[in-house]
Amino acid sequence: MALLDVRAGDLGGDADRRHRIIEAAERAFVRHGFHATTMQHVAAEAAMSPGNLYRYFRSKEAIVQALCARDQAERGRAFAAFAQAESVIGAMAEGLRMNLLGKPREKMQMILEIWAEAGRNPDIAALCGAIDADVHAGLIGLVEAAKRKGEAVGDLDADFSARVMITVVVGLFKRRAHEADFDGERELALALGIFVALFRGAVMPAGVL
Repeated sequence: MALLDVRAGDLGGDADRRHRIIEAAERAFVRHGFHATTMQHVAAEAAMSPGNLYRYFRSKEAIVQALCARDQAERGRAFAAFAQAESVIGAMAEGLRMNLLGKPREKMQMILEIWAEAGRNPDIAALCGAIDADVHAGLIGLVEAAKRKGEAVGDLDADFSARVMITVVVGLFKRRAHEADFDGERELALALGIFVALFRGAVMPAGVL
């Protein structure tokens, strides 16, 4: 029994260390740029030796994979809450405000650097592709929830709607990362105006007009 207790404690400690390493890696990515950040940078940010770091993560890609898994879990909880909210669009507005405006601009810059790295690194490209698919599926679920609540027209194409929202939000993330005078509330209102029109069936591919 004592042996089992020790193992349980070690597992908890390892999980906590991995969490702290992921947070340190995010800081290192912001400080040095994602492409330039090395495992040595991450180790220094985490206040541990490179050898100890490699006990928990074998590569920078493995750290990014863990970071993506953490974000995916958070995103899943957020999508579930949005779908259950009285107003799907209202909940999405608050979520977008929190993630686009409530987080440091450096976070957006780090995300853009990871996207750029996907063009050079197949492992990062695969991770980004999985995130894109997860977001797309989550947005389709939100569109269907909005249709059930009467916030969206019944014949709205959920796949098309998800692609429109992704295009708009990615553009806002890029602008927040690069524009020093980015007016968040103004641009958020623009995005929500598009989403409301989309849910009403007023936005559609040009060939359908």
